[in-house]
Amino acid sequence: MKTQYSTSWLALSAATMMFATPAIAQQMGPTGTQGDVPQTQTQNPGSVSADAAATRSAAISGTPQATGSGEVIVTGTRIARPNLASAAPITSVTRQDIQAQAAVNVEDVLNRLPQVAPDSQQTYNDSDGRQRIKLRSLGFERTLVLIDGKRLGTQNGQDVGIIPTSLLQRVDVLTGGASSVYGSDAVAGVVNFVLRKDFKGVQLDANYNFFNHNNRDTIVSPLARAAGFGSPRGLTNDGGRADLTLTAGTGLFDDKLHLSGFVNYRKTDEIALTSRSNAGCYLTQLTPNGPLSCGLTPSSSTSGLITPQAGPNKGAQLVNNPDGSRNFLPFGPGLGNASNYFSGYAYQRPSERVNAGGFATLDLAPEAELYASGIWFRDKSFNNYPTIASGTVDVNCNNPYLSASQATTIGCAAGVGSVPVTLAYRLGENNDRPDTYINTGVRLTGGVRGKVGDAWTYDVGGVYARNHQDFTPSFRVPGTLQNAVNVGGTAANPTCVSGAAGCVPFDIFSAGNTNPALINYLFGTGTSATTGTLYDVQANVTGDLGKYGITSPFAEQGLAIALGTEYRKDTLKSRADGAYRNALGGSDVDLSQDVVEANIEVQAPLVEHKPFAELVQLNGGYRVSKYSSNPKSFNTWKIEGVYAPVSDLTFRASFNKAQRAPTVVEIRQASNIEFAAGGAGSYNDFCAPTPIPGPDGVTYAAPLASREVCRATGLSDALYGSQSLLCSNGATPNGSAGCAVRSGGFTADPETAYTQTYGLVLKPRFVRGLVFSVDRYRIKINNSLGYNGYSYYTDGCLRSGGDQFFCQGIVRNPGDGTLFNGGYIRQGTTNYYTSVAQGWDFQGQYGVNIESVGRLDFGFNGSLTTAAGGQDSPLQPDRNCAGYYGNGCGQLIPKWSHNLRTTYTTVDKKFSASFNWRYVGSLTNANNSGDPAIGGTPERALTDYYRVAPANYFDLALNFAIAKQFSLRLIANNLFDKAAPIVPDSYNISLTRNNTIPQRYDSLGRNIAIGTTINF
Repeated sequence: MKTQYSTSWLALSAATMMFATPAIAQQMGPTGTQGDVPQTQTQNPGSVSADAAATRSAAISGTPQATGSGEVIVTGTRIARPNLASAAPITSVTRQDIQAQAAVNVEDVLNRLPQVAPDSQQTYNDSDGRQRIKLRSLGFERTLVLIDGKRLGTQNGQDVGIIPTSLLQRVDVLTGGASSVYGSDAVAGVVNFVLRKDFKGVQLDANYNFFNHNNRDTIVSPLARAAGFGSPRGLTNDGGRADLTLTAGTGLFDDKLHLSGFVNYRKTDEIALTSRSNAGCYLTQLTPNGPLSCGLTPSSSTSGLITPQAGPNKGAQLVNNPDGSRNFLPFGPGLGNASNYFSGYAYQRPSERVNAGGFATLDLAPEAELYASGIWFRDKSFNNYPTIASGTVDVNCNNPYLSASQATTIGCAAGVGSVPVTLAYRLGENNDRPDTYINTGVRLTGGVRGKVGDAWTYDVGGVYARNHQDFTPSFRVPGTLQNAVNVGGTAANPTCVSGAAGCVPFDIFSAGNTNPALINYLFGTGTSATTGTLYDVQANVTGDLGKYGITSPFAEQGLAIALGTEYRKDTLKSRADGAYRNALGGSDVDLSQDVVEANIEVQAPLVEHKPFAELVQLNGGYRVSKYSSNPKSFNTWKIEGVYAPVSDLTFRASFNKAQRAPTVVEIRQASNIEFAAGGAGSYNDFCAPTPIPGPDGVTYAAPLASREVCRATGLSDALYGSQSLLCSNGATPNGSAGCAVRSGGFTADPETAYTQTYGLVLKPRFVRGLVFSVDRYRIKINNSLGYNGYSYYTDGCLRSGGDQFFCQGIVRNPGDGTLFNGGYIRQGTTNYYTSVAQGWDFQGQYGVNIESVGRLDFGFNGSLTTAAGGQDSPLQPDRNCAGYYGNGCGQLIPKWSHNLRTTYTTVDKKFSASFNWRYVGSLTNANNSGDPAIGGTPERALTDYYRVAPANYFDLALNFAIAKQFSLRLIANNLFDKAAPIVPDSYNISLTRNNTIPQRYDSLGRNIAIGTTINF
């Protein structure tokens, strides 16, 4: 056993031993697994309370959960029966768990689950403000998200941030394919948010938390100070996050009509990168195993960085002397004249969100209940980017701001003409301009459900969801920089030589220019608006055929069946104003896809309550789908089995064929025909002669590809090596800028996953209150959907020696064999190969009453990932990224992680204390993996900064039931303020500039929270 896993396996062993200790079991009261449960909040008599131990035990074993209205919800099936044991593992997060975490966002709740690839939109500076879920690290588009069993919205516009954490009854996570039950997207699994809908009374939930971190010097600190950026020391309190929810509900007409509603407000304060000692500057390692340094690329300076492009000082990096003397100084690290390019970046993004909604049910009769719900949301957040005037411009040598010495330095002669310089002028670190994201939308549901006789239930309803995003970036207006730099007149009365409207002269030859009028002239804003909608109509019928005598002779429960049909339509529209289009380009988009589906699901208890067969049950499901974007029909299915030889032990297995249809964006990338002449840049046809520029013109060498490879692309031998094939190089016969690239014009099929889960559930009678499960999961996605650029085909065809998998992407003009004038190289979304996820899940729950002392509850959730990756093409080896980062291993999956929570509750239930141990396994750079498939070759091995050590985090939550209507919560997450690990070149690993991996590890330090629930 490897040393790095000893702590993790010790935790698992300790948890297992703790759950099975007879001494504790002997102290159990007569209540067993459903006994007294700690209530960590004061409940309004009419409100709904999650029974934590029962819920988590039920989640492990798969027992259906009843909501306060009597509705039974089982994630993973549409058949709800009291004795159902789930054939697939389900993890539940209860309301009490959520409160103990002081979670402000749903993202906070799910990031702690080992089965979820954590996302951290709060600490990701390039975020658009929307929170998404990625089960098994297979991407958010492969995780189906539901609210009360119905779709959240579109995959492209998914945002679980619309759900207030205070409104959650629980969150169920089903890991494994479920497309036959719910339709497309449930490849990695399903996350179902169960909301409190039948609330009565008035309740206020308030939560405020902040970070309390002691900044100590790190390896970044001396480098940042040497560059003149500084590095903080000492205790800091920052990053306040407020969450306030008001909920009210009532029943009318003898409770036949129930109405409830909520308003939720959330606000997050910004934390700057420079407020943490691990992020004083962006840490980079320019060469493998080389020294660390503060990354100054792209270089800029508030003194104005100027690089002459002609004359005796061509290529020299110079800055204006800040003493106002109008002469140049050399630019460089440690000279104190560089700007911290990322100083305006946020470690925690500022945001503000309002959610509001309501729920209504009306019992017309036992046979019919009308239901409806609505959620409206608005979220506003920002990404700050540095305001830098950059680019190559021509400076007029009679510029009144230009001193004689500066003119000589940049190559001006006699004050006439102009010279080119490259400029990188930071217009003040306090003038950074934000990109703004405003997300708004609504989700509406409605329908009718009820019973028909004793055997049948039905639910006919639907979802309408609309998400709208206004993206307003700051950008430099084209042409304005050259206008502003070309200055005439005098220094006292400067003018823009161009005479352009609104032009403001730019003095680039002095330090510290922060002229607001200049900034407003150089930089503008434009808005792009994107709207996605989902129309989803479902009709589902379930029947207990046992009522008609269709029952196994060895079972008590009869055959159960569910029938359903569904129509869905996804649309996406994108528009932009003139300013946006002029600066950033693009075109308006109108996309849509619809699907018609029908499904059947069957549960068949075969044997019940017999010797050596307490339960034998088979389940099956089948769904057929027809998408408007594809001429073919597709099907998914599931086969499941449950075998309990005795009530203490249950074996379970589930086999699924699941599918994910391409999103409307992927369909467009695959099917919308767009030719880009020269889209491959200067790329040349590898079957053409190789151009070699020289002082006497261009000469030609042999083609890069062999005759056999070119034959595989459809080229005749007679044209092999012909100059007529050349796509670029100025001296070519066609004079184009590169080979043509065709994006689209193809059909993207749904990707298909075959998933397996099998394991056991242990509920020993001799240890009352214990539930423990272990499950093995295997997911393999065939024909995986993904975007490939043109080089995927050209490089693959060349390196493979002519394999058709790649060479079919090179389509030649049938007449002359060229890759222009009708010929092209393909790129876009395709079904390209396989993705794989494999591992083990462990869950445990144990509760014990200790006489006159109180109650202890233990909950354990751990996951061991054995495979994560796949095969990018038939000719490439299988990639396994479990435990590695870098070289394309971007999901950052430790091999082992777990949560172990212990909760003590007093006898009178007026106080509880919950202590949680979170373990996050180590990550190693793929260069040091020893696996050539992910770049782990001896010559690439690193000697330093190649491993992130495992992290142990401890959380403490205290709950005080002060009065019947009032409870108080005090919580400390990351109690011991464990500092974040340092990772050089973090953007290449985690897409962040904070020198760590905030998705996986607590990066901002100790989090202190105070929360309260008040019932009126």
